[in-house]
Amino acid sequence: MQKFKYAAKDARGQSVSGMITAGSQSEAINELRRQSLTVLSVRAAGAAGKESGGRRGSAGGRKKIARPKAKKGELILFTRQLSTMIGAGIPLLEALEILNEQAESPGFKQCVGGVVEEVRTGADLSSALQRYPRIFTDLYISMIKAGEVSGQLDLILVRLAEYLEAADALRREVKSAMTYPVISLVLVFGIAGFLMIGIVPSFKPVFTSLEIELPALTSMVMDTADWMKNNVLAMFGIIAGFFFAFSAFKKSARGKAFLDAFYLRVPIFGPLIRKIALSRFSRTFSTLIKSGVPILAAMDIVGVTSGNAVVSKAIDHAKVSVRSGETLWRPLSESPVFPPMVTKMIAIGEKSGALETLLEKIAVFYDEQVSAEVKSLTSMIEPIMISVMGFIVGTIVLAVFLPIFKLQEKLATG
Repeated sequence: MQKFKYAAKDARGQSVSGMITAGSQSEAINELRRQSLTVLSVRAAGAAGKESGGRRGSAGGRKKIARPKAKKGELILFTRQLSTMIGAGIPLLEALEILNEQAESPGFKQCVGGVVEEVRTGADLSSALQRYPRIFTDLYISMIKAGEVSGQLDLILVRLAEYLEAADALRREVKSAMTYPVISLVLVFGIAGFLMIGIVPSFKPVFTSLEIELPALTSMVMDTADWMKNNVLAMFGIIAGFFFAFSAFKKSARGKAFLDAFYLRVPIFGPLIRKIALSRFSRTFSTLIKSGVPILAAMDIVGVTSGNAVVSKAIDHAKVSVRSGETLWRPLSESPVFPPMVTKMIAIGEKSGALETLLEKIAVFYDEQVSAEVKSLTSMIEPIMISVMGFIVGTIVLAVFLPIFKLQEKLATG
């Protein structure tokens, strides 16, 4: 048997340290975990601690990158690997040090290095993560805190990794569906702009020499082409001004509320946006409750992370009801965002005590709905874009050829 010196956190989050006798380091870790302790470090008594100079250097990189960022993939991989290592019995601090060495991007490496230093000095993992709000969201930190209190940090990390993977898969699916129409619109307006600025004005001298009265469509297209050619800078200035004004309006509280409500009413895309919001709400809420986060604290986080002001307002209204001891489903049923199927399943979940399970089923259902609708929209958008392009280009071509047809009629009657 051998003596080991350990540092850990108890169920209340208090730092504890001491000596333990065990046959090996892994046995010592397992014994500490049986005592509901979150292991930070375990080393043989009398052994020299690991040098941390190099790792301190990575934490010291904070001067170079004031606000570090991380890609979604990096955060998901970090969470998955951390859950695997802690589940395998590796102490938290040692697991974080390994992940710090493996981090690739400078920003994320600096972040993990800073977390290592905080944990090494005795801070909770959740407290250390709070220093980097651009990487670790309120949801992430709340779940970590719940894992520390319950002593099930490895299980909570697994749930968190699964949540992040599901959310990222949904985001990528929607993003890929929206890429095609955006590129198509850019091409349509680019081709139309090239025709109006570069091609159409060259026909004006020809039409003037014909000495015929131009059709209304041709006159309109010619006047528009002349204005665009002579006011290129003004045109781009108007577009840029509209873009910045729209961005500012979108960032304001009133603008976000108006646009979020408007998006839900847009034909074709409105139902898809609604299903995405419901999927995000259900999955986030389910993951938080399953991880042991109190329902009111979970609702605070769900309201912020819902991504839609209408959904957030409905959740805030429901939170008042829950705080006063009433049900969750009834105030949600008053919002037009939540369909009867969702509120009835929430009501059943509240009565049966399986709210997190039914919320997860709702999330899976809407994930499948979103996936099917995205595929349907993708197949529908292609002919729509072709029709729009054909209409614009066809109008320009028709405007150019109408005077020629009129000239032929004049020559035939003359």
